Amino acid sequence: MAFIHTIETLVPKHCYSQAEAEEAMMRFTRDTKAHRYIGAIYKESGILKRYSVVPNFNAIGDTSFFPKWDNGLPSEPSTGARNDIFIREAEPLAVDVARAAVDGCRGIESADITHLITVSCTGFYNPGLDIAIMRALNLRGTVWRYHLGFMGCYGAFPAMSMAAQFCAADSSARVLVVCVELCSLHLQISSEMDVLVANAVFADGAAAAIISAVPPVSPAFFELGAIANVLVPNSEGEMAWRIGDNGFSILLSKYVPRIIGANIRPVIASALGVDWHGVESVDTWAVHPGGKSILDKVEESLGLVSSQIAASREVLRQYGNMSSATILFVLKEILERQSDSEREEVCALAFGPGLTVACGMLTARRER
Repeated sequence: MAFIHTIETLVPKHCYSQAEAEEAMMRFTRDTKAHRYIGAIYKESGILKRYSVVPNFNAIGDTSFFPKWDNGLPSEPSTGARNDIFIREAEPLAVDVARAAVDGCRGIESADITHLITVSCTGFYNPGLDIAIMRALNLRGTVWRYHLGFMGCYGAFPAMSMAAQFCAADSSARVLVVCVELCSLHLQISSEMDVLVANAVFADGAAAAIISAVPPVSPAFFELGAIANVLVPNSEGEMAWRIGDNGFSILLSKYVPRIIGANIRPVIASALGVDWHGVESVDTWAVHPGGKSILDKVEESLGLVSSQIAASREVLRQYGNMSSATILFVLKEILERQSDSEREEVCALAFGPGLTVACGMLTARRER
């Protein structure tokens, strides 16, 4: 048995309303047909605002993230230039959210951490985030370090599964999980539908959790149950992630919500096996808000009432899609909201390249 003692989240200081983001993309994209799509995508996104480490999307001239050529057309930073920003900006976010998790965890201190798992698919360098966290928090030099990279939006699930397995193997394990995603660094100028949709939903954020086999002394925490993932048959081409010359490019088929909706029931049952007791056994659903249409399809296909998926919609509304960090935002939202129940059964879901569906059963426990 393993427990999530605490979850902390953090976003960069630069905030853009969805209306501001739409206006910027209209300005960057000169294709009038694309303008019609942009208007519809942004207005139907279910997003109010998003956060970014980039302070100058709306700037004019050389200070902009997209400076203009002499002919007036915007240019795009190279993948190397984008990754340089990741190196500069991801580190303080990772350190601050990790420190907040340790400081907010009753009964566990920095010296107790035995394992550190970092997760990101939006930038790479080495020595990396793990070393920065080790030094800033003064963790022991013997801490085991693991990095899960380029897994996309479901990356927090294998991290939680690894943590639970470490705890099962060693009851003294204290695992710090840190997800940092700077998706806005890969904003691109294109009239391709995949790019337009990605530009409209992805954002930056970081989250950290502490997991151990020792029952928490916190007034609210999660007990981790089964965590699994499964590939949806015949769907490998529907969601993909590539490294290009101008950032990381995502392939996000318009059929993804439909595929998820059509397969979600059998996929969950297949992944969780004997640990799955049916939709009726779940009180609340922590669904990765990859987009409004995905949440709509999951809600419709599982026959949920709106309150069961409300936390996911609220995170989408306030933050957008922050890739792997997002599910921890949703779980934190669920854990911190007021409830009369001491025990709440939660099923968490996320989707990634493959098409991969990751799922996990958690029990939220609260003091009365």
